[in-house]
Amino acid sequence: MKKLAIISSHPIQYNAPLFALLAKEDNIDLKVFYTWGVDSIEEKYDPDFQQNIQWDIPLLEGYQYQFLENTSKDPGSHHFKGIINPELNQEIEKWGADIVWVWGWAFDSHLKALRYFKGKKEVWFKGDSTLLDESKGFNLKKILRRVFLTWVYRYIDKAFYVGTHNKAYFVKHGLKETQLVYAPHAIDNDRFADPTGEYSKKAKEIRTKLGVSENKKLLLFVGKFEPNKNLISLVKLLNDKEINLLLVGNGPQEKELKEIASRNIYFLPFQNQTMLPIIYQMGDALILYSKSETWGLVLNEALACGIPIIATKSCGAAADLTKSKNGLLLDENFSENHLDLILKFIKREKCHFNFHQFKRAFSYESIICAVKSNIL
Repeated sequence: MKKLAIISSHPIQYNAPLFALLAKEDNIDLKVFYTWGVDSIEEKYDPDFQQNIQWDIPLLEGYQYQFLENTSKDPGSHHFKGIINPELNQEIEKWGADIVWVWGWAFDSHLKALRYFKGKKEVWFKGDSTLLDESKGFNLKKILRRVFLTWVYRYIDKAFYVGTHNKAYFVKHGLKETQLVYAPHAIDNDRFADPTGEYSKKAKEIRTKLGVSENKKLLLFVGKFEPNKNLISLVKLLNDKEINLLLVGNGPQEKELKEIASRNIYFLPFQNQTMLPIIYQMGDALILYSKSETWGLVLNEALACGIPIIATKSCGAAADLTKSKNGLLLDENFSENHLDLILKFIKREKCHFNFHQFKRAFSYESIICAVKSNIL
């Protein structure tokens, strides 16, 4: 049995079920070291949603974990110095890890762990960065960043990449093919499934209460109402058109969106995890019209619910998740021709979509298989 130590900033709804499944494997002794501190599990104010958020599903069940003391002057921030754990490496040594798997390097303690354990333990890395946002042509800042990141990834034995664009990012920063392991971004597909039709029934009731016409297709957005999601452009594109749009969430652009939205645009506030499988069943397709996304896990969630997706090429997930023809890939030039493409796609019969292929390929089981095949 190999002792696998995972270094992660804080409990996340997408990761906790995976950790619980990994912990059940006979040849893996798993322990997760959380670096933001014990208060990272508590209710917190989210500046993008503009409200206090605490997930309503268990995040600490089924696996070993330890919260490290975070001595940062700004704990909980996403700044590099937002996570400082003087005891992290010592605690992992004390536990006797054979493999140290660091999830994200951009914190003081995470980068120090990569450097400390290189050559002492097998060092794995997981991140989902891409080159999609990188500026074109010569740029000194880009060159310096490339040099720095190439230096960072010298301390990694294996990198687990989540998709096409993430792999290209790792290759660009010096990692060899033999160091790269495919482990797709995944969510708890089973939690979003609706085998009994209960979610669909409840979704129909909510849709009726909102006054959404049954005669028109409903396009769905779930997330934060902030500039990067490009919702102002989306609402202007769909205003008074032969398609309904439901925006689910909150954020800094909420007031402006409601002011410019016509009668075919509907709103629901932020919905917690247990409600999301119902919310997705309200839509005929999910759209992510973003200017930039490293991945976009809402696309996974929609597909797990049997809902087709529409996304721009600026979303890291789009290149991989639309391959099965369950999705529409839009170019980055946000223009009127998108309306025709969206209308044509959303009017397709549901029998033309095959979600089984997605659920097999983008699953926790795929990640576990990748982990097990790389444990020496």
